[in-house]
Amino acid sequence: MNGLSAAHRVVVKVGSSLLIDPKTADADRAWLASLASDIARMKARGQQVLIVSSGAVALGRKRLGLTRRKLDLPQKQAAAAAGQSLLMHAWEEAFSPHGVIAAQVLLTRDDTETRRRWLNARATVETLLSFGVTPVVNENDTVVTEEIRYGDNDRLAARVAQMIGADLLVLLSDVDGLYTADPRNDPSARHIPRVDQMSPEIDAMAGGANAAARVRTGGMATKLLAARIAAAAGCATLITLGSRPAPLGAVEEGAKATLFAPDVSPAAAYKAWIGGSLAPQGVVVVDAGASLALRAGKSLLPAGVRAVEGRFEKGDAVVVRDEAGHEIARGLSRYDADEADRIKGQKSAGIEAILGYTEGPTLIHADDLALVRS
Repeated sequence: MNGLSAAHRVVVKVGSSLLIDPKTADADRAWLASLASDIARMKARGQQVLIVSSGAVALGRKRLGLTRRKLDLPQKQAAAAAGQSLLMHAWEEAFSPHGVIAAQVLLTRDDTETRRRWLNARATVETLLSFGVTPVVNENDTVVTEEIRYGDNDRLAARVAQMIGADLLVLLSDVDGLYTADPRNDPSARHIPRVDQMSPEIDAMAGGANAAARVRTGGMATKLLAARIAAAAGCATLITLGSRPAPLGAVEEGAKATLFAPDVSPAAAYKAWIGGSLAPQGVVVVDAGASLALRAGKSLLPAGVRAVEGRFEKGDAVVVRDEAGHEIARGLSRYDADEADRIKGQKSAGIEAILGYTEGPTLIHADDLALVRS
């Protein structure tokens, strides 16, 4: 079992070496059409799919006539700006026969690692998915600097999978999975169909990046790092050959791939991260009714809040206590401390009138709340 047909929410990473036709330096429309057919079929059976796509810099390079093999950062940013519209047009063209709407989402590392921006980005992607849209995510190369960029979309894809609680991350590669050695150099290399636990021995099998490819920045080592990130978030990772037509359909029909299994579910990993890995920045005291609601799996509404302590920002972790001082849970606040103090005890319908805007009806959503075991 490769897990592809069973996953509810799937992130598919597509690299420049797959998306760009080396003969023309344009998007490989025939290959994109075949992948779009795969994704449309998955969506038709109820799966949610998000794409992390490279290609803007490579497409912009041709549009701007940049012939140097290695571009400096301003040139990369200019190429990304010129190529991003071409990249989205290629995806829209591929999805058009299937009636699938694609939406561009540009992220930087701060968007997936700063909690306030992480919440905003997640809310946008969740809304797009709820509308049946297929988000196409790329690193925002037009503004990002070398110090804060991901540098490879394998890692970005893993962070996105973590952010949206994906079940499966698919990394389309130039090889059909992990081998005991680089199969391009060692004919005796053995294919590994499944990895249940990462180890130094597994890492040693990665080898280096494919130096022969003109456009890609990562290799098997970056894919194993992405698999580690995804596994910690409860997300499985599937590495398979992307260059064949309809690569996802090929995997479903039994083509070679390597599945990296996670230890826990995405929801359990996320709750553990909230409950044990984040330093609380404040305290929210709730009444008896809210306490019961939280223990029943409900969200924390402002109406049940009695007091707000500390100086926390939107997205910060806070401790939730009852009026006797017992810790009930920890969660990520959707409002900062001042806002939470102003709306405490109020009905959710009145938030916008009090603040002049709303971040939603909950102070802490149930998805962002980890209960303390009693």
